[in-house]
Amino acid sequence: MILETFDNTTQEILLELEKTQHDFWNISRVTAEFMYNFIVDSGIKSVIEVGTSNGYSGIWLGKALKKTGGKLITIEFYDKRIVLAKDNFEKCGVSDVIEIKQGDAATILEHLPEDYKCDFAFVDANKRQYIDFFHLIDPHLVEGGFIACDNVISHAAKVQTFLDDIDKNSNYENVVLPLPAGLSFAKKLRG
Repeated sequence: MILETFDNTTQEILLELEKTQHDFWNISRVTAEFMYNFIVDSGIKSVIEVGTSNGYSGIWLGKALKKTGGKLITIEFYDKRIVLAKDNFEKCGVSDVIEIKQGDAATILEHLPEDYKCDFAFVDANKRQYIDFFHLIDPHLVEGGFIACDNVISHAAKVQTFLDDIDKNSNYENVVLPLPAGLSFAKKLRG
């Protein structure tokens, strides 16, 4: 069990955050463990996350990136969630690998530096905007990189335009993993 490999403070914080999973729309632990393992095993170094919330997924991503020597940019709109996330990142020892950007996710993605590149993107925010987030992240995702989007089974109707779009995009190979809320997991085949 991955959780048991973390320090006691991190374990306690993650367990506490799991109790409020539905209040903060956090991913499930199995989804977090899947992404953690994938990032570590793939040696991923540059991750962007859309939807910080209270930092639950960011802690998992941050712990993985500590192992690979990578960095996370995470985007959140709400002040109160950023305060919680910052505190959780600090207590879990991952704040040094995480940069929080506050504001509208689409606007922030639209204004990323042209030369910014990432090899993994995780989207867990406004479901109807997934298609917009995908198109804004695409120019920054390296060939061979991955984009993972949560809630594609639990919120199927809201994300259908995104799924239709990515499935017909010949630059991507997408699969929906039957993790608790459904995770769209797409590899960028060509740039």
